[in-house]
Amino acid sequence: MNRREVLWTGAAAAALLGGIGALWRTGSPEEANAATETFEVARTDAEWKKLLTPEQYEVLRHEGTEYPFTSPLLNEHRKGTFACAGCDLAVYSSETKFESGTGWPSFWQEIPKAIGEHKDTTLGMMRTEVHCRRCGGHLGHVFNDGPAPTGLRHCINGVALTFHPATA
Repeated sequence: MNRREVLWTGAAAAALLGGIGALWRTGSPEEANAATETFEVARTDAEWKKLLTPEQYEVLRHEGTEYPFTSPLLNEHRKGTFACAGCDLAVYSSETKFESGTGWPSFWQEIPKAIGEHKDTTLGMMRTEVHCRRCGGHLGHVFNDGPAPTGLRHCINGVALTFHPATA
């Protein structure tokens, strides 16, 4: 291989890696606004780390994703409410929970005015990210493959939620 071929091969590899990087996280004005949005409950990064478990911190504050089929809330079938683990705002009712088979707690509807949404273009996909409207904690994503009556599937990280059973 001569020097010109090496340079062209290196340039092609760099372009390919750059393209993959762009697909991994493409920015948009909407995402920039999400980062600057203010919330009722605001804490410093150190305060969030102290308040949350490492897993909760990664999901709620850094838009991480828990491993599928690992959340105890996946098999929670009692009546009650699911609240944001960051600020305890009720975000989903047990009445809207369903078995999606995906490995994450799924709901066909949120509690009114409990969540916010943003366009998410990570991994080269177009998805709708959902977060707690009070503290901004990342909960999961919404997809259009859920059951009636909404046709939506809120695919939520169980670690981002706490469960409060209904009282008799």
